[in-house]
Amino acid sequence: MTDQNRPEAQTNTGRRRFLGTTALAGAAAVLGAAGTVSARPVRLFPTVEARKGKAPSAGEPIRIAIIGTGGMGTGHAHAMMNFAGAGRENLQIVALADPCDERRANCHNACTSKQSGVDVQSTRDYREVLKRDDIHSVVVASPEHWHAQHAIDALESGKDVYCEKPMTLELNEAMDVRRAVLKHPDRIFQVGTQMIMLPKYKEARQAIKDGKIGPAVWSQTSYCRNSMTGEWNYYGINPDWKPGVNLDWNAWLGRLGPREWDPKVFARWRRYKDFSTGIIGDLLVHVMTPLIFALDAGWPTRVIASGAHIVDHDMENHDQVNLTVQFENGHTMIIAGSTANEVGLETMIRGHKANMYLNGRHVDIRPERIYVDDVDREEITCPDIGNDQDQLRLNWLECIRSREAAASNIDLASKVMVAVDLASKSMWDGHAYAFDPEKLRASRI
Repeated sequence: MTDQNRPEAQTNTGRRRFLGTTALAGAAAVLGAAGTVSARPVRLFPTVEARKGKAPSAGEPIRIAIIGTGGMGTGHAHAMMNFAGAGRENLQIVALADPCDERRANCHNACTSKQSGVDVQSTRDYREVLKRDDIHSVVVASPEHWHAQHAIDALESGKDVYCEKPMTLELNEAMDVRRAVLKHPDRIFQVGTQMIMLPKYKEARQAIKDGKIGPAVWSQTSYCRNSMTGEWNYYGINPDWKPGVNLDWNAWLGRLGPREWDPKVFARWRRYKDFSTGIIGDLLVHVMTPLIFALDAGWPTRVIASGAHIVDHDMENHDQVNLTVQFENGHTMIIAGSTANEVGLETMIRGHKANMYLNGRHVDIRPERIYVDDVDREEITCPDIGNDQDQLRLNWLECIRSREAAASNIDLASKVMVAVDLASKSMWDGHAYAFDPEKLRASRI
């Protein structure tokens, strides 16, 4: 019997044995005697039947399923149906999966009212959706701890995948998804980090390659916002939610169950370290992804971070975080995140000969003092593309047609997840972490 067919490889119970009940315990569980972070003894494997899949033919609508119909999943459904209504793409939302009946019903009502004559499947079990050979693609908009399994299963079932950010909750899951994407090179895979679509980052990448700022020495970016009532508390709690009646709580928990019903966790899971890396995975991935793309500095090789509870003491995840990430070529990136103060760092790349300012829409290159006679100040103007999230969605849809690689692809997302996961571990245990790009393994320093 192969590893993939072992029963424990295909059940939540089997996977659960190898996970702790907190992020810190989970990190300790994968640390060996030498301090090496390795994959869990049982990796995430597909839990669905393998299917070949096919791209839509010319003139055929792209048939899309949504897994996870909370705010983000329903938002994707509306945006894509708007594309269809405006004639920007020929598509249909044909299936919805979510363990919460209320959320699924709300999305189903929207899809049936906006799509005349389209039969929209509605089910608690996402695997029922993946059995369908007429579905071309899947949007994974479930909570972070489900991203990896949903993406792997969708790829195995022959579907193209748009996976919400962060790509996964943990680094070992990211490597599982990476293996699945590489196993299925005919599939289109996109991660929902929309700032990669901003033209300034493509221009910045080319300017660095052209030597306009000299060697890129270090960079900085941030994602900061403020709240009087606590970040993510704006997600409402419905008193009518009843596990076992109109909500499958155990299915929602998956590998992180069983545990007692907690409506706060269900509605505001980003605040809890078992279910999310908080600011890092939910916010900072947006700014890290395009900057890592622009720098083209290789894999992160050393990560250290700190986190604090300064204002929102009720939130389990930190409300202030600071990261330092070093890359293969030696470049260092400084990243700040806050949900207690909205004033962040200016996004910029410091080169030996000039500095590159990226806070606005354009790329502003200013020479270092000692190189003012050798380097001219230059502004590279960039077009206004409108809503960058819509542009990322359209990029995925266009790639489903063309079969070209999507903008926010697996290689870029894998590098981002190294920084995300190792920064989170560093915050909780106080250690620095190293990553070996050859072995794709991390170790505690």
